[in-house]
Amino acid sequence: MSATTRDDHGLARPGGTRRPRLAAPDLGLYARVLAVNASILVVAFLLLILTPVRVDPSVTGGQVVILFAGLLVMLAGNALLLRFSMAPLGRLMGLMRSADVLQPGRRLDAGGTPEVAEVITAFNATLERLEDERRASMRRVLSAQEAERRRISQELHDQIGQNLTAVLLELKRLRGHVTDGWADTLADAQELARESLEELRRISYELRPAVLDDLGLASALAALADAVARRAQVEVANEVGAGVPALAPEIELAVYRIAQEALTNAVRHAGCTRVRVRLLAEGGAVYLRVADDGCGLGELPRSGGGIRGMRERALTIGGRLVLGVGDEGGVEVELCIPPAVVAA
Repeated sequence: MSATTRDDHGLARPGGTRRPRLAAPDLGLYARVLAVNASILVVAFLLLILTPVRVDPSVTGGQVVILFAGLLVMLAGNALLLRFSMAPLGRLMGLMRSADVLQPGRRLDAGGTPEVAEVITAFNATLERLEDERRASMRRVLSAQEAERRRISQELHDQIGQNLTAVLLELKRLRGHVTDGWADTLADAQELARESLEELRRISYELRPAVLDDLGLASALAALADAVARRAQVEVANEVGAGVPALAPEIELAVYRIAQEALTNAVRHAGCTRVRVRLLAEGGAVYLRVADDGCGLGELPRSGGGIRGMRERALTIGGRLVLGVGDEGGVEVELCIPPAVVAA
């Protein structure tokens, strides 16, 4: 059984230790209110019988003080009872406001009265079902998206790429049969066709990197870092730690896509000069960290499609994505793949 920790609202979070809690008395809210009110009335009854306290037709100052004190005791008792009984509902409302299916795992202890505990249990079950359905739905969408990427990449490489290669060969063959006046024009056409072919290869590779399928995640990340550094004129350091285990193909693809999107965000929005990509194994979990030395979280569109896409990919593989501040003051994107997912 995994341990959990609690935040300020009593929400359950995986990864820590949980303090034992006393079980709530098996009394409903109605029984609690009735018991407190009955106790106060019984005490007032006994005070009137066993003490010389009495209320005259003309109320004296001392009697007013006694009656007022009794009223305050009754109000305070009811207030404390309702506050104690309704506190779990307040935490439940906080969880409802902050619930995010892209950041799963937040749950509330089913404490309080039996009625409140039943409401919390039902909400936790509903949240669990919504997260499972969202995870399955996103997995189907992303699988279909990757299949379409693979198909388009293959068609670009096999059809349009071969056609452009044939055009280059034909232009090269024609160079010996044109006059000097047309030689420069033909050379320009050759250069344009060559640039188009290189751009086509780049687009095809980004749609579906063949190195990921052929050589694995470490080689794919190294190739990605080199390509981004060459294209964006920034320094990209790539590090793969020792002991990183082999991951399932769908997990490797998700890690690669998250690294790709994180590098794209760093180049486009951070104004950085250096980016560091690290893939490490720590405590049975696998971490991907992409950190830059740019302007930090202030300029990053936190709700943009790129960040949402990274969170969705993390969710589909059972991971957790966190945005924070890196060691160099810029943005650090961290993907954590827990040990249970790594070992699966």
